[in-house]
Amino acid sequence: MSRLWDKGDPLDQRVLSFTAGEDHVLDNRLVPYDVQASIAHADMLAEKGLIAAEVREQIVAGLEALAAEHAAGQWEVSLEEEDVHTALERRLTERAPGAGPHLHLGRSRNDQVLAALRLYMKDACQKLHDGAMSLADELDALGEREAETPLPGYSHLQPAMPSSVPLWAGGFSAEIRDDARGLLAARRRADKNPLGSAAGYGVPVLPLDREHTRKKLGFAEIHSPVTAVQLSRGKAEAQIAFEIHLLITDLGRLSSDLILFCTQEFSYVALPASMTTGSSIMPQKRNPDVFELIRGRSATSLACLNEIIAIGSKLTSGYHRDLQLIKAPLFRAIDLATDVLQVLEGAIGQIHFIPENIRMEQTLYATEEAYRLVVEQGVPFREAYRRIGRKLRDKE
Repeated sequence: MSRLWDKGDPLDQRVLSFTAGEDHVLDNRLVPYDVQASIAHADMLAEKGLIAAEVREQIVAGLEALAAEHAAGQWEVSLEEEDVHTALERRLTERAPGAGPHLHLGRSRNDQVLAALRLYMKDACQKLHDGAMSLADELDALGEREAETPLPGYSHLQPAMPSSVPLWAGGFSAEIRDDARGLLAARRRADKNPLGSAAGYGVPVLPLDREHTRKKLGFAEIHSPVTAVQLSRGKAEAQIAFEIHLLITDLGRLSSDLILFCTQEFSYVALPASMTTGSSIMPQKRNPDVFELIRGRSATSLACLNEIIAIGSKLTSGYHRDLQLIKAPLFRAIDLATDVLQVLEGAIGQIHFIPENIRMEQTLYATEEAYRLVVEQGVPFREAYRRIGRKLRDKE
């Protein structure tokens, strides 16, 4: 079969397998976005008189049908097709031989894949934002359910000051909402229209209208100059992966607390049976595997971020095939965050604390006692600090 870059010479199958890699599998998630960008491009070509109106109609109808069939599981991008662009254009040309060959006019795979990727990244950031906000809502609901439940606050893993479930849950809720806002902010680099930059040096002769496709696709601005487009590769992806890593780190710390609180020595919290697993040898065991795996996922999110950053470092300007390798860690990070948010939201909605097991030692109130000496007796804080310290030592 013929790919977009084929010039008639046969390609060694080993080279195809190596260069395509897993791109044909990964690109299945880009089908609706490549269709969206291709329709916008066809509209612009017709508007500028570069293709006939009936050609534009055939392209749009064909692409919409292919998108619906792909969503229904009727076809997938194959290794022989190499990527989503070849898969769509080949199928479109089979159905509409008079229209399909016009689709690539004024485009390169370079700006084509970026358009699809950026539309996908914008959607992914919004969905992750919404998932993080839903999890924050569950934490707030937990704080409301446990409004009267006290907790020791820890510093250096030592009991430090009085806290409560609402304070504990509220702290995580606030930070997760901040992570959600960070994910929305990360869309900025992806919110630029790359179409019209082609392989990185623009399109000669053709009067392309980059503003037309910008408006049609909802990008905030045109990515300009055209030479900046390929230089930007990996930046939006890295920024999104960074925000995902911050989110996963917070979720890992939340999970660490729950793992500690559910130990037999603490027994502060009861985890839902549906979210714990058993031991193959010890009948009494219920294990917080889900939370342990969430805690460990920060290693994966950091690896994704590092991989994305490393791929683009020290490249010269222009396009390089190395940049194709950014897709895998980006998608892995997004999928990881999506899965973790979903499973943790379900878990938080089912956990409950066990107040009778929560020990609020008198030493937790030492700072409060020192402040009372300051407020009620006018004792300088440093002296009040020493008095309370001596009082506690005398009781040992």
